[in-house]
Order: sequence, then structure tokens, then C-alpha cells
Amino acid sequence: MSDLDQTLTVHLDVPVDYLTLCKYTLKVIEGPDKGLEKSFERRQIDIGTAPDCHFMLSDPTVSRNHARIEHDGQGYKVSDAGSKNGVRIGDLKVLSAYLPGEERLILGETVILFRLGTETIDISIARETRFGKLLGKSVEMREVFAILKRVAPTDVTVLIEGESGTGKEVVAESLHAAGPRRAKPFVVFDCSAIPRDLMESELFGHVRGAFTGAVRDRSGAMAEANGGTLFLDEVGELPLELQPKLLRALEKREVKPVGGNRHATLDVRIMAATNRRLDDEVRAGNFREDLFWRLGVIRIGLPPVRKRPEDIPLLADHFLAEIAGRTGVPAPRLSYDTMEKLKEYAWPGNVRELRNFLERSVILSGALSGAPLPLDLPPPTQTSLRRDQDDQDEVLRVNFDEPFKDVKDGLVSEFERRYFSRLLKRTEGNVSKAARLAGIHRKSLEYLLRQIDLPRSGNEGG
Repeated sequence: MSDLDQTLTVHLDVPVDYLTLCKYTLKVIEGPDKGLEKSFERRQIDIGTAPDCHFMLSDPTVSRNHARIEHDGQGYKVSDAGSKNGVRIGDLKVLSAYLPGEERLILGETVILFRLGTETIDISIARETRFGKLLGKSVEMREVFAILKRVAPTDVTVLIEGESGTGKEVVAESLHAAGPRRAKPFVVFDCSAIPRDLMESELFGHVRGAFTGAVRDRSGAMAEANGGTLFLDEVGELPLELQPKLLRALEKREVKPVGGNRHATLDVRIMAATNRRLDDEVRAGNFREDLFWRLGVIRIGLPPVRKRPEDIPLLADHFLAEIAGRTGVPAPRLSYDTMEKLKEYAWPGNVRELRNFLERSVILSGALSGAPLPLDLPPPTQTSLRRDQDDQDEVLRVNFDEPFKDVKDGLVSEFERRYFSRLLKRTEGNVSKAARLAGIHRKSLEYLLRQIDLPRSGNEGG
């Protein structure tokens, strides 16, 4: 066995603490993105045109989530992620294949050179299948658990990223419970649920008379969390004008209530969560770069349920036992066929949707053992949405066999293209005027136009 083979081999029949990987590079050598090159030191990456792909392409013949490269303990493997045009290696179309030190991958009209490096890195993999209230036996989740175990005893600021329903608040709660501040307050501040004009007061507090209705002094969320942890949920929704004040509070560990003259010193650990890509928001001018880096000292990405189906049996059994204990209904056991249906479904609402589905099933049926699902999962079907374009009706096809986020992103992208195409035609290509009419910042519009590759000339964009 060569040194390289020894580097890539991990014995998975014993508990693993570290997975030793080689860094590798992907480079587009043919196609619209020719010259694009990126190095990776991750166990798993996704390739496609979707904005959340690690290696994002613009080739229209490439699917939004086209392929995945992952290390499974034996080596790096490329897998088709359900793409329309498939993945080819030479003349062979493959569902999955292990990659040698150098190989050409063909996705649509794009050719990517995979090249394995010699520099190695160690990826921590937790032995346990849970951390606090979090459950998962997949390597993806055990990677997360390993990071959480290291971060929990510290006061480092953590940014938790992931789709809605993946359990971002549960991560924050589990980190707090595993750390030295566990006996102190854990305060949740939901940036998406508080009216914009009240957010500063709710976060930093106010003094009596600061504004109409301020009849007494009030402590804000940061003061309430003093000594403990403040969890800023959906921090991407924080208004731009408040972001410098939050940055100062993080840097100085002090706050000044609205209408007050004095700063109060606080001892608070900050955690934040978002279902947005904050780096994209920074480029669009909607989020301060300095605050992004301050919040993301440690960034933890939670994988969606559809990317870790092996965790569904563990999650389902846990939820069923929990539901049974709360409702008094005997805990049912799922048949093999039922469990396979749960594993095949995409779960656009992630863990939250899985739990709600099981709870409805238990309550309505009393048991699930050996029986068909009492609430049928949505079948893989298609429907149509009609929109008017100029004087013609156009049908947009929605494939319900695809993940919710992919379908939604596709519709949003198409809406943005049509909306701004017409708006630029109306303004004769004047971006500033178009931004004013749309009610958004010019930089945000410029970023959107680059993302959807829309020409700025009204004649070209119609």
C-alpha cells in the first residue's frame, strides 16, 4: 500500500476520532466557467448552480445540485445528486465512482479537473451520536458534534448556519447547557419577529422618556442575558442601521440604552443563527462585513435532513418515544417500508417537519406499526403556476419531486429575472432609477443583476 493509500484509508469498524484527508483542487478546464479554480479541505462538497453549492457554476446545462464529492473513509467519491444531464468520467456515465489522484469530471458542458494534493488535514469526528438535544449518526452530524464539543467550554462567538427547521436554536441551547454558563440565563432574541422601530429598544433597553410610551426604564435582551448567553436568531434580518451598535456591543462588551447617557458593562456570550448566506448579504451591501467576521469566529453549518437520510430512523424513534410520553399513546414502531418512505422523502421543513408529521400521525392513528402512513407524504408530481408575461400566458413547471429549497430558489430566480428585466426596460437601463423604483439599495440591485446575469441595457433585458 502506498503512502497516499495509507493517508486515505480509515478503519471505520472502530471508533474514529480523526479522519485524515488530503486537500484537493477543482478547476474548470472547459465550459462557461473556464478558469474557475478552488481548493478544498472539506470531507464533503456539493457542485451545481445553486448559490449554496461549495463549487458554484453558471453553466445552464448543470443542475442546481448536480454532484457531490465526499470522503467516505476509503477515498474521495463523486456521486450524481439527481442531475438532469448526469456525471460522466470519460465516456462513462456514473452514479458514483472513486476518484484517483487526478481525473476529469464532465457535468453538462462543463469539464472539471479533480486533482488530489499531498498536504493532509485531520477532520474531527465525534464518537457519540448525540450532543445535548441533537441526534445524528451520520458523519455530517458527527463532524458538527466534534466542533461543538470543542467550542462548548469556551466563550467564543458562534454563527450557526442552516435551512429553516434544521435545529439552529437547539444547537445554541446545547452549547449553552454544555458550557460553564449553564446555570445563567439563555436569552433568545428573534431578529425576524420584532418590529423594526422597536428592535433597538428590545435589544439594548431604554430609559424612561426615551420615546413616546417609554414610561419606565427597561432592560434589553443583552442585559437580561448578563452572565449567560444571548442567542440572536435570524441575525440576517437585523437592520443595517443597528449593526454598528451591535458590533460595538460585541467588541466593548457594553451597551447604552436608548435615550441613556451611560454605557453598562456586560458579560455575555453571543451566539447567532441565520438561514441566509451572510457572505452573499455582505457582497450585496445588506450586512456589514466587520460584523459578519465578528459573529462568525466559529461557523457551524447544519446539513439539511435530505442530505443525511441515515439519521431519520434515529430521529423518528426518538420523536415517537417523546410524543408517546407526552400524549400517553403507546410508542409505536415503524415498519421497514414506512421507514424507507420517510428516508426517501425530501423533508423541505427538515427536522421540524419530520417531528410534526410523526406527531400528527400518532395522534390521528394511535399507532403506526406495520401500517401505511396515515398521512400520506406528498407524491412526486408536478403542477403549474401561471404568470402573465407581456400579453402572453407562460406556464412555470414546479417539480414536487425536487427539494423545496431548490424549487423555491428556482422560482425566485426566475421572478427576479423577469421583474428586473422589465424594470430596466422601463428605465432604459438606468440602474439607479430602477433601484429607486424597486425600493432597494443600488448596490443590492447591482449584486442581483450579476447573480442572475441580466444585461443592464433595457433593450437587451426585455
